[in-house]
Amino acid sequence: MSGVSELSESDKVFLKAFLPPKSGTRSDGRDPGLPFVTLTYASSLDGMISLSPGVRTTLSGPETKSMTHYLRMHHDAILVGAGTAIADDPGLNSRYPGATLDTQPQPVIVDLRARWDVSGKNVLRLTSGRQGKAPWIISNLDVLPNQALSDAGGSLVHVEFDSTSEAGGGLGVPHTQGQQCSWSSILRSLRKRGIGSIMIEGGARVINSLLAEPMLVDSVIVTIAPTWLGVGGVAVAPSPKFDDAGQRVNSARLEHTVWRQFGADAVLCGRPMR
Repeated sequence: MSGVSELSESDKVFLKAFLPPKSGTRSDGRDPGLPFVTLTYASSLDGMISLSPGVRTTLSGPETKSMTHYLRMHHDAILVGAGTAIADDPGLNSRYPGATLDTQPQPVIVDLRARWDVSGKNVLRLTSGRQGKAPWIISNLDVLPNQALSDAGGSLVHVEFDSTSEAGGGLGVPHTQGQQCSWSSILRSLRKRGIGSIMIEGGARVINSLLAEPMLVDSVIVTIAPTWLGVGGVAVAPSPKFDDAGQRVNSARLEHTVWRQFGADAVLCGRPMR
């Protein structure tokens, strides 16, 4: 199925501790108003996820590609930002062997400024072929921005902007001074729609902003490809943090980490240190 193969039992055991609970309910004392969040992406050895802004860059090998589709099948939804949707034209479905329409993740696009034109895109092609679900758009708009999306059964998840002084982190909106949409608002809106777990795949702005909010993220799964993309690439690099004395400290860190080789790639799993 398009180069996606079944994982070995040992690979599944390796990933199991970092998957959402099957029951759909949380037993870790975390806020039940939030979904289980897995942050996952593929990176080069120099921490880049793309050769340059807006350029689709393949980093995962066939083994980690299969892992990604396995992970997608184990989440209720998959989320990317509008920039990734525009640059990569992703299908946002699972092609893992045995996947059915019922086990497909709900595609979610964060498109606060209505930049993404869904017409003719892969996600709608897969929807029409019953190989994926119609996407939800997260926006401050009151109506769907695209008729093709509406015709395919897509849905709008309306979220309000927060003031930058109150949001405590989120997705800033360029050229809209003093406004942003917090990740807490986005995730709570999705939880109210029945999303118990969500796999967030990018792009860089989405990843960096979530790494700055470790209380919202449950698992991080990173594929590291044996390559350097070089200067000018798009990096995963959260904003700097400072201690009370004004000294630079680590922006983010993982704990409970485990590593495994998948083909030529290395996979790191961990939990954000809070």
